[in-house]
Amino acid sequence: MSTVIKMSNIVTKFGSRVIHDGVSLEVKQKEIFAILGESGAGKSVLMKEIIMLIKPYSGDIELFGTKLKQMSYRQKQQLRQKWGVLFQFGALFTSLSVAENIALPVKEYTKISPSFLEQIVREKLNMVGLSDKVASLYPSQLSGGMIKRVALARALAMDPKLLFLDEPTSGLDPIGARAFDKLIVELRDILDITVVMITHDLDSIFSIVDSMAILADKKVVAKGSLEEVLKSNHPFVERFFKNEYTSKRFMDKIANIKSK
Repeated sequence: MSTVIKMSNIVTKFGSRVIHDGVSLEVKQKEIFAILGESGAGKSVLMKEIIMLIKPYSGDIELFGTKLKQMSYRQKQQLRQKWGVLFQFGALFTSLSVAENIALPVKEYTKISPSFLEQIVREKLNMVGLSDKVASLYPSQLSGGMIKRVALARALAMDPKLLFLDEPTSGLDPIGARAFDKLIVELRDILDITVVMITHDLDSIFSIVDSMAILADKKVVAKGSLEEVLKSNHPFVERFFKNEYTSKRFMDKIANIKSK
């Protein structure tokens, strides 16, 4: 599989405060890749650097084989059309209807007819398991799970090759969270997209994540498959996977993986 994202020796500073000190990772095509880490480790900051909302202090970020530093403004604008982002709480515009929220990125980057735009909205709603009738509603009329799905529909509006998800299952009940996990896998397989997600949901990590990087101490302290990460003896990795909140079901799975 080809490399879609490559981050090399990323250093991130906010004033004198160092967030990342030499972070490197790679995301392969069609992977569901998770960024994990302790609070304040800079998981969301790292994602924002990839999507060019924040510029790192030093280091290189390479997307689809080209370094961001070598891209012109026009190339960066074209690149932005290749990804969609679902922010943690949906980040829907409350004054816009569901249809208007989903249509926003399409209207920003294209000049298509209103009838075609309506068709795209319907297709994206259906893609995330929502009825056409939802299009006329406003965010205040939606449940938490529906907000996540509408935000996902908006992220998919431009048919991206890359999908970024920030805590996609947070705030959802267990049934809704697992349904959302299933939807992510189905979309990855149907649309041939690469997914990068920030999560602390062990169910997601054990069931849908192909590869991951764990941030702690301003660096990547473990990376690879779940089996590879569980071989790490870094204190944060131990705390993350084995603590008083870890259910017996996961402890048994961890024991089985480590015994192989």
